[in-house]
Amino acid sequence: MLDESLLDDPEALARADRRGLLRGAAEAGARLRTAARHAAEAGVAELSPEGRPRAVLLAGSGTAATGVADLIGALAGASAPVTRLHPTGVAPAAGALRWALPGWAGSVDLLLVATTDGSEPGLALLAEQAYRRGCSVVAVAPERSPLSEAVDGTHGLVVPMATAPHETYEEIQTASPSELWALFTPLLVLLDRVGLLEAPPETLTKVADRLDHTAERCGPAIATYSNPAKTLAAELADSLPLIWTEGAGAAPAGRRFAAVLAELAGRPALAAELPEALPAHGVLLAGDFAGGADPDDFFRDRVEEQQALRARVVLLRDRPVGGLSAAPAARELALSHDTAISELEPEEGTDLESIAELLAVTDFAAVYLALAASHTPK
Repeated sequence: MLDESLLDDPEALARADRRGLLRGAAEAGARLRTAARHAAEAGVAELSPEGRPRAVLLAGSGTAATGVADLIGALAGASAPVTRLHPTGVAPAAGALRWALPGWAGSVDLLLVATTDGSEPGLALLAEQAYRRGCSVVAVAPERSPLSEAVDGTHGLVVPMATAPHETYEEIQTASPSELWALFTPLLVLLDRVGLLEAPPETLTKVADRLDHTAERCGPAIATYSNPAKTLAAELADSLPLIWTEGAGAAPAGRRFAAVLAELAGRPALAAELPEALPAHGVLLAGDFAGGADPDDFFRDRVEEQQALRARVVLLRDRPVGGLSAAPAARELALSHDTAISELEPEEGTDLESIAELLAVTDFAAVYLALAASHTPK
């Protein structure tokens, strides 16, 4: 069970945070600004593209790279198809993974490589293959990593991944929440330049400010009752989160939330988009995970027994209330099965600002759940 007293004890949170996860979540805005500066210094804003690429291919390893591919696909929309190249191999370790271009990839396509590691030989081989096919190649990777050295100048353009002042290449933690923005931001600058999406400097400044503002609202010094991330973490204790999303930007934010819950907190979660989530997860609400399951066993001994997981709906939305919305039907379905609902909806702003707020709040919530899981009360 979640030790809720931990959430309102900043000193205890700091002691439990041996991996620096809270600092990583709080640094998202600063990491975005540094990444934008790295992109400018690498000359991304000075590129003179001859036109939009036919397709965008994205390869990388880890949760952050997967999230970047998902976000770019949502933001690009119909401008160009975005395809994530999934790795194959015998183990998720450097040297074991391989990536391959689809047979149709050629000189009118763009390959993006995003990685917090940079030591994967398979990504260097992919960049070499793309160079031979005539694809344009842009990589975001740690400075002085093997991938950066393999791509830079010869096979494509490299933007050094933004790191925190206290990090070295050997110390980069791939699970840090801010790593997403270190990889995502230079690619936003690039895709704005080639006309696939809109992410001008003034928009990125607003996104960084929104990340900073959200970090202030969700920080360890803010009490649970007024802290949306702590509140969400407390609500998800001993729950199976069913993350239902509405809106193109909320969908990748929900899938990332499920991924970081597993990676950081070791918690299972399921993500689905509305309205398809209703039939997809409806049986879960009516079965053993339902909030009202097992009502006749009120007097059983719960002291020695592990508490059963109960489903809880987490509704993430990035569109204004009103108009065509499946949210009312989602609330009705959940409440008809005695299943509680948590809702997050960002403040008004650009699409990127809304996505950033959803990502920041859910990243903080996952961190608080991870710290609670690792905390041993004295």
